Amino acid sequence: MKNSEIIELTTAEIIEKIGIASEELIRMKLNHAVNPLENPMKIRFARKDVARLNTELRKRQLEK
Repeated sequence: MKNSEIIELTTAEIIEKIGIASEELIRMKLNHAVNPLENPMKIRFARKDVARLNTELRKRQLEK
């Protein structure tokens, strides 16, 4: 997910996407521990998406 896409989301949507992306990241990590993923770079991309979402959420909280 690009930063431009994240900026267009509402705060509620960002919080929802953080939850979904975090669950997906945990699921990928567990699956990778048991059976290696075909593309382990997906874990890195998912972790960065969660960080981007958290950064935008924190930025909005500080603006209030």
